[in-house]
Amino acid sequence: MRDGDADAGGSANCGDSQGDHSCPGGADTAAAPAGGASPPHASGPGRDATSVARGPGMRPHILTLSVPFPTPLEAEIARGSLAPDAEPHQRVVGKNLAVSGRILVVRWEAEDCRLLRISVINFLDHLSLVVQTMQHFGPPISR
Repeated sequence: MRDGDADAGGSANCGDSQGDHSCPGGADTAAAPAGGASPPHASGPGRDATSVARGPGMRPHILTLSVPFPTPLEAEIARGSLAPDAEPHQRVVGKNLAVSGRILVVRWEAEDCRLLRISVINFLDHLSLVVQTMQHFGPPISR
């Protein structure tokens, strides 16, 4: 997990190899179909609608955030509190929560950087509430 973690605890891959951090899905990029309709199916071996939609050579945006907690139990409590929050755009934004020791590791993968940003902001809001609640009630008591 440490291969791209920055000082702030996260890393981002904007899908480009030139170091340009602009969003390739600009304002003129088509949005996901409304009403939950699935994108058209692509024909040909080894191709799916997602790979066709993003075009050849384009990679998804990936963000990994590592959040340290005082104990492994508190990291598990935070994961349990945050995991039920389903992504509103599950078809285009994937989120995975895992605990490694006392570290909560969250990994996003998204086709659209704007939806990724929205997902991360919402997650950070929920994380802040969980951390404040845990601090208010104090450390968990071992059974």
